[in-house]
Amino acid sequence: MKRRILGGTGISVSEYALGAMMFGAMGNTDHDESVRMIHTALDAGINLVDTADVYSGGESELIVAKALKGRRDDVVLATKFGLPMGEDPNRRGGSARWIRRAVEDSLRRLDTDRIDLYQMHRPDPLTDLDETLGALSDLVRAGKVRAVGGSFFSPEEIVAAQWTAERRGHHRFRTEQPPYSILTRGVESRVLPTAQRYGMGVLTFGPLNSGWLSGRADPTAGHRNAGLGAKMFDLDRPGVRAKADAVRELTALAAEAGLPLPHLAVAFVRAHPAVTAVLIGPRRPEQLADLLAAADVELGDDLLDRVDEIVPPGVDVNPDDFYIDPTPPITDKRLRRR
Repeated sequence: MKRRILGGTGISVSEYALGAMMFGAMGNTDHDESVRMIHTALDAGINLVDTADVYSGGESELIVAKALKGRRDDVVLATKFGLPMGEDPNRRGGSARWIRRAVEDSLRRLDTDRIDLYQMHRPDPLTDLDETLGALSDLVRAGKVRAVGGSFFSPEEIVAAQWTAERRGHHRFRTEQPPYSILTRGVESRVLPTAQRYGMGVLTFGPLNSGWLSGRADPTAGHRNAGLGAKMFDLDRPGVRAKADAVRELTALAAEAGLPLPHLAVAFVRAHPAVTAVLIGPRRPEQLADLLAAADVELGDDLLDRVDEIVPPGVDVNPDDFYIDPTPPITDKRLRRR
């Protein structure tokens, strides 16, 4: 497994990172099997494991803790805070009050004395970045956190966070975690260049675009086509039909290249120079085994050009792909009404 340096942290991480969202009630409820999957990933050379407090209400962090017993020092452990942990509005966001509580909860569940990368799961428009970064800097100085980062930040929010850290003397975000796949290339236009400009490490999630690039005969069938994400699979929506058309073309291209579609999809993301590591989030052991088999796949320029012909650079095939809206000042009533 090849390694890259994570932004300006000096930390060496594998080009594949194991995302733990699917371990627990949100995915695989078998703790023993999930632990074995984590061990399989580590034995294959993955050294970065990424989870979050909100994944299965903390269950994912507990499973990761079981898997890392005796191996903690060999792993770069990342987790996240900020999304709601219950109905209480004070158990979410980026306030110093919540950060201090959230990190202690994660440290307890992860059964560790430090977190290598602590990430803000989503921007918090209700909290001053100065307060958020100040609280995170306190954690770094206390040795509870080694580095801090963001996730799903817009280019403007990335710049604001960097500017605030510089002007206020805080530790700055060293990483960004955006969604990125062949079908969701919008981050190529501004997010990835902005992260590069500030020397940030980039951990991308969703390389298979919620199963669209998994190679299934019918990507619209499966466990994810219900609930909040159902609109992502509704073929009555023009953007979803456009994705289905693109997947058919990409499937044919992968077959022509002698590659399974998931291998093409993950190798495409890894090929971007801004990307430090690609988060893979398998639910079952066979899914992990298939993705690990693609670790050495490299795409030549000719093949990357063919992908560009199907999905142009900087384009999200379905503009409505994400159920979390990236423009809260427009859609969040709290920010535009008294």
